[in-house]
Amino acid sequence: MRKLLGLALVTALFAFSCTLINPPSSSQTPANDQSEAIAELHNDDVPVASPAAKDVAAETITAQDVTYGTLDGIPFEGYLVKPAEATEPLPGLIVIQEWWGLNDNIRTMTRRLAAEGYAALAVDLYDGQVAETRDEAKTLVQAAIQNSDRLTQNVIAAHNYLTNEQQAPKVGSIGWCFGGSWSFNAALALPEDLDAAVIYYGSQLSTDLTTLEPLQMPIQGHFGALDTNPSPDTVQSFETALKNLGKDTDIYIYEGANHAFANPSGTRYNADAADLAWQRTIAFLRQHLSNS
Repeated sequence: MRKLLGLALVTALFAFSCTLINPPSSSQTPANDQSEAIAELHNDDVPVASPAAKDVAAETITAQDVTYGTLDGIPFEGYLVKPAEATEPLPGLIVIQEWWGLNDNIRTMTRRLAAEGYAALAVDLYDGQVAETRDEAKTLVQAAIQNSDRLTQNVIAAHNYLTNEQQAPKVGSIGWCFGGSWSFNAALALPEDLDAAVIYYGSQLSTDLTTLEPLQMPIQGHFGALDTNPSPDTVQSFETALKNLGKDTDIYIYEGANHAFANPSGTRYNADAADLAWQRTIAFLRQHLSNS
């Protein structure tokens, strides 16, 4: 019942927030506007890993493509990575893609997270499609926004898979950009079941106290001071709303960093901010998801 209520809440919120941030014109739908807004943030971005991308030694992890659920006969398929020497159930992580899709960058990030001691499941919100150009990504993200019910069921299925199939004692979520918004949406869909949520510059943030009040998990956020969507003012309002409700919240705004500062592809990568955010992320996840 909690998950059904969460589904209704996150679906309503997502549609409402898109309308607020991007009012529809006579020629555009909210999904059109939202995809345009995300595209503007990625004018100078490319989905190709640079030498700044870090990976782990292949022998330290095990990785496989898995089916973690289905909806209307269409499977949810993702990328599951665990430490090679794991013998007991591990804390789980739902890893949520940027707007490019489940590409090599996200698979690399999933391996890095798994190496820290997690069963890390990279979900695929595009059902097997990956963008190689900005226009392709814009089309895919627009279609995803128009089908947000399926995306919500996707992250719920990932949580159930990690809990039931992988026997994860605790499960958190983490995502970047479009995935950052969906890490937050996962928290809304699983307000009492998700154990931690990490948001990297997700633009869909609510300050509505009624919406935020059910959230029981600690939330950590990483945002750039130069970002415009979300702006630092929006981020600060989000943090204030959470703290006014007494939520466990750690929100960081990085000076000199822009949107996508943690992605080692494109011109907005900021190594100092990205490294500090990563250190804070790992410490946060260890604190709230560790078996010990």
